[in-house]
Amino acid sequence: MEKVQQNKMGVMPEGKLLINMSLPMMISMLVQACYNIVDSIFVSRISEEAFTAVSLAFPLQTLMIAIAAGTGVGVNALVSRALGEQDRERVNKVAMNGLFVYFLSYILIAIIGFTLVKPFYAMQTGAGQEKIMELGVEYLQIVLIFAFGIYAQFIFERLLQATGRAFFTMISQSIGAIINIILDPIFIFGLGPVPKMGIRGAAIATVIGQICAGIIAFTWNKMKNHDIDLSFKGFKPDIVVIGDIYKIGFPSIIMQSIGSIMTAGMNVILMDLSQTAAAVFGAYFKLQSFFFMPLFGMNNGMIPIVAFNYGARNKKRMMNTLKYGYMLSFFFMIIGFIGFVVFPDKLLLIFKPSAHMMEIGVKALRIIAFHYLIAWYCIITGSMFQAVGKAVYSMYVSVARQLVVLLPAAYILSKIGGVDLIWWSFPIAEIMSMCITTICFIRVKKKVLDKIQ
Repeated sequence: MEKVQQNKMGVMPEGKLLINMSLPMMISMLVQACYNIVDSIFVSRISEEAFTAVSLAFPLQTLMIAIAAGTGVGVNALVSRALGEQDRERVNKVAMNGLFVYFLSYILIAIIGFTLVKPFYAMQTGAGQEKIMELGVEYLQIVLIFAFGIYAQFIFERLLQATGRAFFTMISQSIGAIINIILDPIFIFGLGPVPKMGIRGAAIATVIGQICAGIIAFTWNKMKNHDIDLSFKGFKPDIVVIGDIYKIGFPSIIMQSIGSIMTAGMNVILMDLSQTAAAVFGAYFKLQSFFFMPLFGMNNGMIPIVAFNYGARNKKRMMNTLKYGYMLSFFFMIIGFIGFVVFPDKLLLIFKPSAHMMEIGVKALRIIAFHYLIAWYCIITGSMFQAVGKAVYSMYVSVARQLVVLLPAAYILSKIGGVDLIWWSFPIAEIMSMCITTICFIRVKKKVLDKIQ
């Protein structure tokens, strides 16, 4: 039975396999997206200032996730490739060195939580926004200092996913998100014997959910994942293996960290225009997760399939998987485009917006929606780059999109047309991203894909 489980990425029909591998991740990501929105709904009931404070926390939270997710990309691809090559010893070595670097990553995030949160908020808010800064520091310090839960969740879920057991990742992610949703109103507003904690309660609910998900994912690995032996007995860090993990994962870390820089930069530009505009930007990020999270779940399911078949030198299965990835991702993005263009007011209502926030937000969502028509192609092609060890191309695309084009375009448009014009920076940046992605794909095809018989 374990042999079938291990080899299904090399024999199951590609479309069925992609659904089989991705559906649990997509469902869990949808649950996570629902949590993100529900969490923001509760926080918005405290005040617009509290909602803005949580929105401004997004860049450092993105950095925290970037390190965890990027490292996971490296571990996932290497474990899947080693399974494809039937190298059991390397599978275990990658897994244990992955656990080691995740621990070091958490230490880094905890240090940031103790030292840099207040300066981080001061940079974004400026003078006259002391209340937002106070609420934000209170929230973000808890999330960062107690990030060991989400780091445990990431590594153990990636090990399950890399060995073809994505169903169990759905369970751990879903349970963690559901615990967050249940605890949010209890801790924020004070229900039963629990005192009212406001924005601090939202942070506590978040880390409790993450810790529970991490414990569950670890338990699944010990009970169900017989392809990996999780034991530190005789373990010594292997600099070569760690280097291989980051050779694949570091570009992904950079890509998502660049998103953190972009978000912080947008917050600075928007806060200079109005606090409400920054709140709209935060609402957009919460809403777009509902459409992008399932896509990222499929993305996570696709990488180990392509990596496995790359290790097995099966070009046909690699390209068929990519084709099905394009088809499904386009479907998700069309739904997102329609939702943002047709129902922007209905989507914003869940955050209890002021009339001014609604006025800005409806225009913003309709303009930003146009980048959905392109983003699917860039995301799925970038996943293929990562799976074949060319993740650096994804990094090039991300740097160019978010730093070279999006932020400068947003700044220029804000000066020309204020809040109403600034949102066009997103479609502009996505068009450029599509062009660079295509150029990189042609290079990968010539240097990697065409050499596989």
